Amino acid sequence: MAAEIEATLISTPSEAPTVFDQIINKEIPSTVVYEDDKVLAFRDIAPQAPTHILIIPKVRDGLTGLSKAEERHCEILGRLLHTAKLVAKQEGLDDGFRIVINDGQDGGQTVFHIHVHLIGGRQMGWPPF
Repeated sequence: MAAEIEATLISTPSEAPTVFDQIINKEIPSTVVYEDDKVLAFRDIAPQAPTHILIIPKVRDGLTGLSKAEERHCEILGRLLHTAKLVAKQEGLDDGFRIVINDGQDGGQTVFHIHVHLIGGRQMGWPPF
């Protein structure tokens, strides 16, 4: 299973199904921490902090990355950030957290289905890398 996930992660921007589509469709297991009719939040398989959760829209609608956003995506983009706030509270991140959206290959994006990283549970440094 890990090899399948790794192979799917090494992708290029397209509308082809991604590992996130497989997670949404319950074809790949994940540890879901929040779900509603528009978004899904689950624990990252390679966490960079004690709390590392990915928040994704259930429907991509052409939104493979933030640079592909159009005005019609404003509602789902807001929903992703509001969900991050809800999940942060649920996870007890009262002392703060970081939100990251990687965009494009140079931005470190590996899955071309927009997603928000909610990272917390420790002091974050700056710059991030």
